Amino acid sequence: MELLVLLVSLLPPLVLCITVVAAAAAFQRRACVASAVHVQHDGQQPIIEIRDPTIARRALMDHAEAFSNRPLNIFPVALVSGPLRRHSDNLTSVPYGPRWRALRCTLNAAVLHPSRLGHMDPLRLEAMDTLVADLRARCGGGSELVVRDILNAAVFPLVARTCFGSGVDDGHVLAMRDLLRAFVLAVDGAKDFAGSKMAKLLHWRRWRRFLAFRGRQAELFLPLINARRNSDRHLGHGGGLTPYLDLLLDVRVPVDDDDDHTAGGNKALRPLTDDELVSLLSEFLGAGPGTVVSSMEWTLAHLVLQPDVQNNIRREVDAVEGALSEAHVRQMPYMRAVVLESLRLHPPIPFALRDVADQGNAAVVGYAAANVPTEGARAHFNLGEIGRDKNAWTDPDAFRPERFLAGGEGEGVGLVPGPKEIKMMPFGAGRRACPGGGLATMHVKSFVAALVREFEWAPPSGADVDLAELDGFFKVMKNPLRAHVTLRPQRG
Repeated sequence: MELLVLLVSLLPPLVLCITVVAAAAAFQRRACVASAVHVQHDGQQPIIEIRDPTIARRALMDHAEAFSNRPLNIFPVALVSGPLRRHSDNLTSVPYGPRWRALRCTLNAAVLHPSRLGHMDPLRLEAMDTLVADLRARCGGGSELVVRDILNAAVFPLVARTCFGSGVDDGHVLAMRDLLRAFVLAVDGAKDFAGSKMAKLLHWRRWRRFLAFRGRQAELFLPLINARRNSDRHLGHGGGLTPYLDLLLDVRVPVDDDDDHTAGGNKALRPLTDDELVSLLSEFLGAGPGTVVSSMEWTLAHLVLQPDVQNNIRREVDAVEGALSEAHVRQMPYMRAVVLESLRLHPPIPFALRDVADQGNAAVVGYAAANVPTEGARAHFNLGEIGRDKNAWTDPDAFRPERFLAGGEGEGVGLVPGPKEIKMMPFGAGRRACPGGGLATMHVKSFVAALVREFEWAPPSGADVDLAELDGFFKVMKNPLRAHVTLRPQRG
């Protein structure tokens, strides 16, 4: 029994973070459209799907305090419940309050703050060079390639080294990538256990393997954690990027997990437990690469379909002499417009989930208060539909980067919605918006710039690019992008 409790408490927050959208996709099939609600009869809470940006703004901006928590159980299998839930909290799952603020400030101030993006240039440029070299070796004089796995092979090491430091060896990086990929497959199969205790008994071998899989995450991460904990980790940064793990080892959170605001600054503080560290690192490794790869693939798909857009980017990129540093990429207005348009149409996270704790909150999102059960309801904000609202955009389903240039209808619209209106929210909105949107977008712009600088991208022979979407952990192309990739002549 102790082993079971330990394994469950080490649940990777890949479940708690990226399965937010997997759960949402499953629930969507049982929910009505256009802000209607379908009341579950299998013990699940009612689900309110919201596609109206006005309602989203009212809930997430005007009533931010009331919509600051995500549902307790975001996955059909209640893998962590009761007091054990707090042993594996991460930024996605922790309740809004002092502990969440401490963790969020740590991530924002030292890793995701715009002033830190330039410090990531060495790691990012190395990853970009690796990707270009890989594609050069594959495409030769011109080849048709499926690019998703190629992109992931370049992006994952970048995120892993941001997390653990540049010294983490290639073997560990590959092991982490394989572990998270295997876990995604395990989660997909876990729906067989979701029905009842009887279902777990019927599939007990698979259920046992599923739980044992959780322990593999601790086995992989804890040696890295202890190595950093026992080293003089404060030496060697030299003003550069501090690994996320080092920051987590230094952060202190309230001993009392209850959100007791009356205690003020007198709360006792403690370091994070090993379980919490494993969860937070897994969240970073699980969400980061998937967001970037999904956004890159969608952006490249539109460049394949629209050569004029590709050429406009290329003119910006070719004007840069030397490395495509963060400072250079930041000065590319057309590249920014292309990526924003891609995110508007294909937000990497299909849904933002929030608790609807009581009747008053239900009324904010247009749900009949009398229908709210004692356990509350949950709201699913459909980010893709909100970004395609016909009242906010002209021809909303068309890919037109010019919207975001000076004088366009999207001028002034960015990743984070303003307080007066929401025209798009690809990384959510309000207090629990994804904090990594700026970093992910810089990665996307940088990688796409390198790929357009070195290669020509065209549709595969005798085929077109299928833009059908699949809402799972991330919003991905249902059929992975296949493109005809040709090496450009060397400049100069």
